[in-house]
Amino acid sequence: MGAQVCEAAVAPQPSDPGCVAAWWDMVVRNLQSVPHSCSTLGRKIAALYNSFTSKPLKEHIFPPLMDMLIFLNFFKAPYLVDLKKPETKIAHTVNFYLKVEPRVMLGIWHTVPSCRGEDAKGKDRCWYEGTLHDGNPIIIYLHGSAESRAAPHRLKLVKVLSDGGFHVLSVDYRGFGDSTGKPTEEGLTTDAVYVYEWTKAKSGSTPVCLWGHSLGTGVATNAAKVLEEKGCPVDAIILEAPFTNMWVATINYPLLKIYRKLPGCLRLFMDSMRKDKIFFPNDENVKFLSSPLLILHGEDDRTVPLEFGKKLYEIAYNAYRDKERVKMVVFPPGFHHNLLCQSSALLIAVRDFLSKQWA
Repeated sequence: MGAQVCEAAVAPQPSDPGCVAAWWDMVVRNLQSVPHSCSTLGRKIAALYNSFTSKPLKEHIFPPLMDMLIFLNFFKAPYLVDLKKPETKIAHTVNFYLKVEPRVMLGIWHTVPSCRGEDAKGKDRCWYEGTLHDGNPIIIYLHGSAESRAAPHRLKLVKVLSDGGFHVLSVDYRGFGDSTGKPTEEGLTTDAVYVYEWTKAKSGSTPVCLWGHSLGTGVATNAAKVLEEKGCPVDAIILEAPFTNMWVATINYPLLKIYRKLPGCLRLFMDSMRKDKIFFPNDENVKFLSSPLLILHGEDDRTVPLEFGKKLYEIAYNAYRDKERVKMVVFPPGFHHNLLCQSSALLIAVRDFLSKQWA
């Protein structure tokens, strides 16, 4: 009797006809959807193929290549630096982020003047933000291509300015450092305008200056022109190693000079930059500005030769009604493109110019 009970317990049960029918119905539906899925996939592949073959191969290659060479944002050096912890690289500095657009978050370091270094110990972002209206002038630093706000030569400049009594906001544009988004000329300009307006809203009557270096000079004058058109001229603009426009700067860039003699190469470069809307027209922008403008350039700058800075100064000087608002300072050999911060004359020139303009 016990054996019979055991056998009854393990005997297989008949399958539920309802479950089998549901399973088979699912299989049939999936099989029926295969032709539609294949058709949709085929249309997508055909669209991609048509898009790719509708223009020459060079148009697929060169605009992205020019973007890469101009912004160099893929070069994230210095590596192994936690951008969220600026205190490991520079004193009395805090990291914060500003949301410019839904998918664009900018990483920024705020360094207070060295005279407030002791006060800054242990303070949070809110305290730093509150110091923006303490009367010490503010510089928004717009760096050049490649690397991040933690690059050594940028930190040296920030330290010099901090020791000179300035607040410094070091901005990584979209796609640089740990900032999100993809760099474009329009995007970088939007970033600079947003940071300036945010800073002015926090600073009260404290003056705010846009300082652009190399590529950042194009960003600075683009932003200054936008703000001028809004009826809110920038309090001051400092251009370090500026070019006239990105086209002239590109064809004279040492890395690209060797290709200039190749047939059709210059036309290819120009078409690629025009397609990606990369202009950074400093020479046109300065004609529309009224803000105090200081140009700084080194005699032995091989990346952006001195002749470009002098040409830009001439254009600005001729365009400005008030000639006292435009000045150029040329530094002797030894500082090249990135190291004007090592000159003892830099801070003197900057403070002298700004104090006269803001008196």
